[in-house]
Amino acid sequence: MAKKKIPFEAGQMYHIWTHANGDENLFREEENYRYFLEKYAYHVHPVIETFAYCLMPNHLHLMVRVREEKEVFEFLRDKKDDHLNLQGFRNLGGLKKVIPQQFSNLFNAYTKAYNKKYDRKGSLFIPNFRRKKVSSDQYFSRLIIYIHNNPVHHGFVEDINDWPHSSWHAYVVDRSTNINKAEGIAWFGGQEAFEQIHQNLDPGNMVSLFEE
Repeated sequence: MAKKKIPFEAGQMYHIWTHANGDENLFREEENYRYFLEKYAYHVHPVIETFAYCLMPNHLHLMVRVREEKEVFEFLRDKKDDHLNLQGFRNLGGLKKVIPQQFSNLFNAYTKAYNKKYDRKGSLFIPNFRRKKVSSDQYFSRLIIYIHNNPVHHGFVEDINDWPHSSWHAYVVDRSTNINKAEGIAWFGGQEAFEQIHQNLDPGNMVSLFEE
């Protein structure tokens, strides 16, 4: 029996993960990673806040918080239908429909460009992306660590600093970013504690927490 999908709710945090169909890769070269993040900023950033991400060759992890209903409604109205009102937005399914649709738009747009570039056909991602609500303070802090350490856990690099396709670099380099790093760092009590705990916890022991 298929698991019941967890609904998206305003102000709630979620761990989202998905992977490629079969033995395919989602990302073959540097340009793929860049293009995916470009489409992510276009389709998904307006409806969620991002706390962490990691893009791996055949899968990806995200840690996000759904924006407030009014923000999402205004984005949808400005982008698609300037006659839409808030009650009409709710009648159409509200956040429970819009958030999954924006992720679907992202995956579909990326797949279309990927298929054209590599002369392939068919779906690239598994049919339904997975999600789990971040339900506790401990889950919050351990999830960020797990996501940033994913390339180490899978043996692609020995140090998280060596994997370029994650939000880790947004946290440790002073530059403009869409990542909500100020709140993420504050959760750990400051920059030094944030970086230190990433080195001390073993992400391999956390798999059952985040990918069950």
